[in-house]
Amino acid sequence: MKKILLLLFLSVSLPKIYAQEYFPNNEGVQNINHNFTAFTNAKIYVTPTQIIENGTLLIQNGKVISVGTNSIIPKNCTTINLAGRSIYPSFIDIYTSFGIEKPKNNSAAGRTPTYDTKIEGHYWNENIRSDVNGYQNFNYDQPKAEELLKAGFGVVGTHVQDGIARGTGTLIALNNFDKNTRLLSEKVTNHFGFTRSTTTNQSYPSSLMGMMALLRQMYLDLDWYKNGNSITKDLALEALSKNENLIQIFDSGDKLNSLRASKIAKEFGLNYVLKGIGNEFERIDEIKKTNSKLIIPINFPEAYDVSDPNQANQMELKDLRFWNQAPTNLKVLSDNGIVFALTTDKLKKVEDFRTNLLKAIKYGFDKTKALEALTTIPASILGKSNEIGSLKTGSFADFVITSGEIFDEKTILYENWVQGNKFVVNDITIKDIRGDYDLSVDNQKYKWKISGEIAAPKSIITTVDSKKVSSKLSVSNNWISTVMKSADSTKTTFSRLIGYIDDIQLLSGKAILFNGNEVKWSAVRTAPFIKPIDSLKLEKNNTIIATTFPNVAYGTSKKLTPQTLLFKNATVWTNEKDGILEETDVLVKNGKIASIGKNISDASATIIDAKGKHLTSGIIDEHSHIAISTGVNEGGHNSSAEVTIQDVVNSEDTNIYRDLAGGVTTSQLLHGSANPIGGRSAIVKWKWGLSAEEMLYKDQPKFIKFALGENVKQANRGITNPTRFPQSRMGVEQVFTDYFQRAKEYDTAWKNYKANKGKNKAPRVDLELQTLAEILNKERFITCHSYVQSEILMMMNVAEKFNFRINTFTHILEGYKVADKMKEHGVGASTFADWWAYKFEVNDAIPYNGPILHNAGVVVAYNSDDAEMSRRLNQEAAKAVKYGNISEEEAWKFVTLNPAKLLHIDDKVGSIKVGKDADVVLWNNNPLSIYAKAEKTIIEGVVYFDVQKDEDQRVAIAKERNELIGQLLQEKNKGMITQEPKKAEKKEYQCDTLEQ
Repeated sequence: MKKILLLLFLSVSLPKIYAQEYFPNNEGVQNINHNFTAFTNAKIYVTPTQIIENGTLLIQNGKVISVGTNSIIPKNCTTINLAGRSIYPSFIDIYTSFGIEKPKNNSAAGRTPTYDTKIEGHYWNENIRSDVNGYQNFNYDQPKAEELLKAGFGVVGTHVQDGIARGTGTLIALNNFDKNTRLLSEKVTNHFGFTRSTTTNQSYPSSLMGMMALLRQMYLDLDWYKNGNSITKDLALEALSKNENLIQIFDSGDKLNSLRASKIAKEFGLNYVLKGIGNEFERIDEIKKTNSKLIIPINFPEAYDVSDPNQANQMELKDLRFWNQAPTNLKVLSDNGIVFALTTDKLKKVEDFRTNLLKAIKYGFDKTKALEALTTIPASILGKSNEIGSLKTGSFADFVITSGEIFDEKTILYENWVQGNKFVVNDITIKDIRGDYDLSVDNQKYKWKISGEIAAPKSIITTVDSKKVSSKLSVSNNWISTVMKSADSTKTTFSRLIGYIDDIQLLSGKAILFNGNEVKWSAVRTAPFIKPIDSLKLEKNNTIIATTFPNVAYGTSKKLTPQTLLFKNATVWTNEKDGILEETDVLVKNGKIASIGKNISDASATIIDAKGKHLTSGIIDEHSHIAISTGVNEGGHNSSAEVTIQDVVNSEDTNIYRDLAGGVTTSQLLHGSANPIGGRSAIVKWKWGLSAEEMLYKDQPKFIKFALGENVKQANRGITNPTRFPQSRMGVEQVFTDYFQRAKEYDTAWKNYKANKGKNKAPRVDLELQTLAEILNKERFITCHSYVQSEILMMMNVAEKFNFRINTFTHILEGYKVADKMKEHGVGASTFADWWAYKFEVNDAIPYNGPILHNAGVVVAYNSDDAEMSRRLNQEAAKAVKYGNISEEEAWKFVTLNPAKLLHIDDKVGSIKVGKDADVVLWNNNPLSIYAKAEKTIIEGVVYFDVQKDEDQRVAIAKERNELIGQLLQEKNKGMITQEPKKAEKKEYQCDTLEQ
């Protein structure tokens, strides 16, 4: 039956194949081979799991005609016997820039930034390059193709790797022989990423949160555009619409960014294939929950040269760990059932791909899974399983021929056939002549040892009395050629041996002696070649350091869980009407304050002797910039109300742990002060070890950052020719008035649309104006960066004009001058205890500011605005006692209950009260004392900081560093390639910090 089906296939397919030959040929004599080629007696991997022993692969015109053990071999057929050889599908890399020139950088250094696009008929932001097509920028790169072919690849996806929306990718066969069949698909993928385009000098977006906001607005605009609402043509949106059904690939560049990209995909019902970076194992549970398919590079970091102790000490533990753990990434992904393809992206050399893959296999990655990740999975991701990635009938004839199992270190890759065209990697006909021989040349006897590699043998010739004779050996097309120096060291004469390798047991040929005479030579094999044992390869793998949560210093070995805790005989600072209670018990249960009083008991509780110690609610930092990824400011526009810090919380910032050590349990992460209208904030609880999403305060009130003063008018930016409005304090007021008026009109348009039940065309969704409309509707609160009294009054006047109030003035260092006006407006103050004179607009600041405002009836909080200060806010609170004679109890509220009130979360946190969240800190002393240390910091019943555990971790970290440095020293001793240690430059964000 199979034979009949094959004959039917041949009769139907041949006319169709011949019908494609309509291209004129002006390059030489037409010579197209339509004959069959049969590869017989091979071990054939049709797919990674479908294997045929002693099978036959029949191909014609670049396609697989049949594969099996009973294939009919037609008459006009070339037969190649591959007994003892294996055939695998060629590899596929769907993420490359093969054949595409890197876009040139048009943003010259020092050039004035631009704000609006200069391209007509295009989207308003030039980082949206969705109308770029890979195939239109493609030129076949034969040298690069040969590198990929030698590594086993037959098909690549390629695209322009530039911008946020990057346009389409094309699918290319690495066919060096027929340019007309290389292009498999003009448009197969649609690409996105978190990097700005090098072709534009447009200022927006300048931050990661700006990129995420831009993507959201782009998708909203796409929907609006498709519904026929635009009166102008937009080439970028047109292209997005046309390419919606392509495979959408997102280059995230980091495990946390993969989660962020997945978040956008979920919001818009998309299904991104995420291109990772190799650190996915560090957040494997969250990565798994995305349900995304991945593309993973294997550019493992080189070992660090830590022989210099001073340089070694500069290395962060997380970087030492990543070197150690990176080779396990593929195994971890596979063990967790995550579907992924592999890519050569980010490798310095393509030839490193095999080396690194074998290393991953050595660390437990399954060989079958490895083959799937290079064949069937990338084909499936592209929806091309019937064409590439396997050797099923009808597929392209893309396959490699090897000497054995493809992922065995000793295996030789002989040939890579792409669309039925042969590319020779290593000569398959070459004979292995390595071994020991008795050599005879013109009756002279020698010992000849041939070692090295099969294709690159090495020669050692000695006389019968063991005197070494200099020689050089080469083999090509089974012809052997050897040059040997005279055994007489006083002479510099040479003899040349040449011969054809017919029988490896007996080599022979002719020799041309130094005097020109021709004689015969022969070499009889006396012993087979035994590959020397590489003692280095016999060594065990490096011991892999266990992953922690997060996978940095002071991470926990497992995710922490709530406990039932009973504090006995503590001095309890309630922040309630009960005040400070002496010798009091507090029961923490189910994440809440369960009971406060004397002689409390609970059989399930862990007892903590708190006698002589102080128990307080956790410190709340109303103004912080720690734990933010890639930009605290989105200063590309004068308003960035569309961006949100919630998108870019960095759950792995060690400053979180340091804050916990200082008793901080909750912070508001604010946008910076680069523009008058900044971005939305994130209120977080510092749940160390959990994800960013888990850190976000549940059902948190909505906040946004506004700013006044020098920063927003770019007075201290150092721009030679600033062009962004506003450039004056007067202009700042007009920005607010203009935007709120626009937001009011926007809000009215949407309300009218909804009142008419959608009978008219829907207004365009504008994330920026939508956010500002929330302020007008009293759904979102403003925290406003401020210094000078005149601007403070101006901001309150603008708010009152539009019938809302400012929630909080932050910094507010001239607040004492207008305390009565602030009280009348109903605004709170989040200020510094004693910062002044650090720039011109704070020259009038005084340390009595907070107490004066407090005494005027304004709710006052002290904040950090600084990664270092946030660890000692307890001491900042004490300054209110020093400078204003505020009671200790009221001063403590400046960093606990009062910021909770300003953030509208005082119903849950800020005091110790039955029913509130168990966010508490146990201090060894009065918390306002400079000698006070947090012994335990607890959030919702989970102990996230324990001073005793901290001491143990310090010892463990030192031990781990020594172990890792020992491993690195061993790598250098083995002769492995090393890199110079690099000190991680940690950027600590301030209000005015800008991304470069």
